[in-house]
Amino acid sequence: MSAPASTGPGRPIRPRAVLLGLLLAVLICLLTPYNNIFLRATPLGGGHFPLAPFVIFLFLAVAVALVARLFRARLLLSGAELLVVWLEMVVASGIAYTGLARTFLINLTAPIHFATAGNRWREVLHPLIPPALTPSDRTAVELLYNGLPGGREMGWLEVAAAIPWAAWLAPLLLWGGFLLLCYLVMLFLINIISRQWIHNERMNFPLLKVPLMISEAVNRGETGSFLTDRFLLTGLSIPLFLHLVNGLNLYYPSIPAIPTLFLAGPYFPESGLFSGFDKLKLHIYPAFIGFAFLTSRQISFSFWLFFLAGSLLYGVLNLFGYAIPASELGITFGPTVTRPEEMQMLGAYGVFFFFLVWLARFHLRDVCRQSFLLSPPSAEKSEWFDVRISFWGAVIGLLLIVLWYVRLGMAPLTATLLVAAFFMIMIVATRIICQGGLAYFTLTAAPTDGLIALFGSKAFTGVGALLAGMSQKMLFVDLRESLFPSLLHARHVQHGRHPGLLLFAGLAATIVAAMTSSILAMMVLCYRFGIRELELEWATRTTTGVYENIYRLVALDTATGSWVYTFALAGAVLMALLVVCYHRFYWWPIHPIGYLTAYSSAMRILWLSFFLGWACNALCMRYGGVALLRRLQYFFIGLIIGDFLMGGGWALLGLFTGVSYQVLPD
Repeated sequence: MSAPASTGPGRPIRPRAVLLGLLLAVLICLLTPYNNIFLRATPLGGGHFPLAPFVIFLFLAVAVALVARLFRARLLLSGAELLVVWLEMVVASGIAYTGLARTFLINLTAPIHFATAGNRWREVLHPLIPPALTPSDRTAVELLYNGLPGGREMGWLEVAAAIPWAAWLAPLLLWGGFLLLCYLVMLFLINIISRQWIHNERMNFPLLKVPLMISEAVNRGETGSFLTDRFLLTGLSIPLFLHLVNGLNLYYPSIPAIPTLFLAGPYFPESGLFSGFDKLKLHIYPAFIGFAFLTSRQISFSFWLFFLAGSLLYGVLNLFGYAIPASELGITFGPTVTRPEEMQMLGAYGVFFFFLVWLARFHLRDVCRQSFLLSPPSAEKSEWFDVRISFWGAVIGLLLIVLWYVRLGMAPLTATLLVAAFFMIMIVATRIICQGGLAYFTLTAAPTDGLIALFGSKAFTGVGALLAGMSQKMLFVDLRESLFPSLLHARHVQHGRHPGLLLFAGLAATIVAAMTSSILAMMVLCYRFGIRELELEWATRTTTGVYENIYRLVALDTATGSWVYTFALAGAVLMALLVVCYHRFYWWPIHPIGYLTAYSSAMRILWLSFFLGWACNALCMRYGGVALLRRLQYFFIGLIIGDFLMGGGWALLGLFTGVSYQVLPD
């Protein structure tokens, strides 16, 4: 399966790649709500290495190589163009589900639909809601949750025509403007910081390793030899067998299943030094073991080490008689924070952000000097476009977001601090995901938790609390499919490719198209079947939890306990020590970003995968050196490809059977 490449690394990307990526992205967005929510199948998106984009990318790579060989023609799409198609699908798949659409409609309607006499939302929250923030017609909201009369018997286009669009026009325009501003600022910020992270710091991107290797094989005409490598096929056979047996077990229960989850908690005591391990779980995900092997050993070692150390901390405190009540947390919006000890992350995130700024100080100084016309523009053109445009675009975009909050009733200072916290956390999380190879990542504490801890709950009052909670839930708290890391991946892959403006325009058009098609698909699905009948329990529960916290902020005087400040300070001090040692001592074995994931729910799932990947990588280097590492990496690439191929196969089967075996975590 070989053919000469049609374009070399420096040749321009053709518009056909951008258009194909856009069309496939829209298709994924239209199918994702139906597949993920109604069929409850393996998510087509999910995480920062989503299923459907990679399976389609792999299929396209094989197809273009096969066509070129059979017809002895040039490649229809070069390896670089295949990556453009893949990245556009990746960007869209996040928006199509947890990154936006999964909770978007519930977020806008929950304070209306779930208001009762008991929770007093009508008396407290409803007067705070600006008129255009939620649908104006209560009937439109109830139909969203109960479904249109006879909706199940209607066609998709009939349902779309029957939606009460008049009630939705104002909130969709208002929130659409906010979302577009946020996405545009992300694009500008990535264009600014990419040179520092990619070129100056030579940051590794483990999640890009497999797509890059496939694209290079396509360009060299070695697609067949790459995919038939004996190490790769050996690795691929493991998830193939595992998920074939377990998938068949779903359809035919008489076939025994192979367990991939082991509960280790019962083997630890509920009190004493090891009490923090009483809920320990061992998850087996071959693909994540593969990603961990491809990640730097220093980072993969730090991930599992800090997770176990964090669990041990609970036991140490228990041993010394410190039983800190959860009420010390006060009001928190963090998706997984349950104990005051976990608020170490507030201080740790802040210190690590300033460490990143300090590392980039010379680059940021040059960007500022160029933007204020104090020095000529850089001769090296590695960004999508001039950084001066990005600088002023980001500044104006951030100011417009602040103005959006202020016009709806939030205090200017609060709005400024909130926007700063949102993007600060997003930048740190992007660094963790992209450098750490975390295809699945969740925050512990939310951005507003840090502001409440620093300035008290009175920082958010009235409509300010409502706007902060709603917008944070929309984009800045559940980062499993956030857009920022995908944009950094795109910037890295597209380095040296031109025309840069076409690539940037392709991403911008994909974002707009993904927003529109995802929300449309979600609305049609909900109005046809009703939210009550769909698999949206998590989205409903977490969104109503946000409004319960907003109510507490507005109506109750709930203060943050002193233990939160103690642990936040401890986290800041420990992170400061880690970054100093990491920066000053070349032999230092621990990477600071491992500490930032210690209490993440993602690490509860992935810690074993990172331990196994790190152990295999370390053993390879110890006993076989670089030569063995390079050969054995194909085995772990096979684990990744096999997991995703089986996930795609079962998802495709689920579209026809209505039942699907789930391969990857949701």
